[in-house]
Amino acid sequence: QNVRINPSSISFQMWKDIPVPFYLSVHFFEVLNPKQVLQGAKPVLSQRGPYVYREYRYKTNITFHDNDTVSYLEYRNLFFQPDLSSGSEDEYVVVPNILMLGAAVMMEKLPNVLKILLSGALAGLKQEAFMNRTVGEIMWGYEDPLIDTINMLVPGLIPFKGKFGLFVDFNNSNSGLFTVNTGMKNISQVHMVDSWNGLKKVNYWRSSQCNMINGTAGEMWPPFMSPTSLQFYSPDACRSMTLVYEQSGKFEGVPTYRFVAPKTLFANGTDYPPNEGFCPCLQSGIQNVSTCRLNAPMFISHPHFYNADPALVNAVEGLHPSKEQHGLFLDVHPMTGIPMNCSIKLQLNLYIKQVSGIIQTGKIKPVVLPLLWFAESGSIEGSVLKQFYNNLVLLPSVLDYVQYIFLALSVPLIISAAVLMAMSK
Repeated sequence: QNVRINPSSISFQMWKDIPVPFYLSVHFFEVLNPKQVLQGAKPVLSQRGPYVYREYRYKTNITFHDNDTVSYLEYRNLFFQPDLSSGSEDEYVVVPNILMLGAAVMMEKLPNVLKILLSGALAGLKQEAFMNRTVGEIMWGYEDPLIDTINMLVPGLIPFKGKFGLFVDFNNSNSGLFTVNTGMKNISQVHMVDSWNGLKKVNYWRSSQCNMINGTAGEMWPPFMSPTSLQFYSPDACRSMTLVYEQSGKFEGVPTYRFVAPKTLFANGTDYPPNEGFCPCLQSGIQNVSTCRLNAPMFISHPHFYNADPALVNAVEGLHPSKEQHGLFLDVHPMTGIPMNCSIKLQLNLYIKQVSGIIQTGKIKPVVLPLLWFAESGSIEGSVLKQFYNNLVLLPSVLDYVQYIFLALSVPLIISAAVLMAMSK
């Protein structure tokens, strides 16, 4: 009863206004040899950061429906934490000119006359393949006349105006309208997604299996979990993800199941046929998300290409993948389905190459270039952890001992009663 989505349940307020302190940690990859890359050299990268943000989440527009579902919008607000960061938002970082290089690849198959026009416009705007901008600009947006130029030359190629930033839609925004099961009639369905933005499945991918919206919204799961797997739908990744059980453990005394990403999560269709629907694919370990990212040549992966084809790591210098630093995990209390500790990590990559007719791309060799990776992390602590431990660990343990005490006390009483009955006869 206490894990149902019901205003009278203990977990409702935790679900509505998540009390867990979440942090977004962002690491940028600075390109140390941009001029050499333009001449065909291997990119040399240096990791910068982390730049840490306190993340506040809250739900609005909570609407209960007659079919035991509830709809809501969840908003995220981010605030920079200088004391937890290795650097400030005012620091400059040399990164690929994402708009320019992305547009070049997107225009590769268009008529040469358009590419020549774009190349001339880029020269007039003094656009180069790599740019030196602040962390704040790259994340939260900067004005770029190239946006208007591309919209004029190829209308609809980039369907947005104004500022461009990698996280411009991440702050002070919601992740779409989720409708999930309340569990009022069937507790095994609590938190399971019924629809997202009114859709029972998405249409980003090439197979019905890949388009399915499976699992929960990634905050809680049905109680009495089995040590097998869990699923959730991620609007950021535009897909459902399945994590697999790794091991049992404890977090601050609370028993947990740890779930991690299988090696097949971002595998290509050749190595893992069910992922064929996410293609066109390159090497295993990266997923093409161009269809849900304005058709830009963007890929997601684990940080530092962890669990990916070694060819991706070897194509650049400066990556050092490791499970401890770059593997994602969820530690969930199996009885309630509530996460106790988590760190979800993803890397954003841009596919760059030389495009004939656009001189600004120089002699760049085709490469999937890491831009940044980020981790959303949080763990239950303080009074919430104490309440959780008392109600779901300590109290059940006490009751467990009490039943044995009563059983121990009842044995001599039963024997005494039997003796008295025998004597009375």
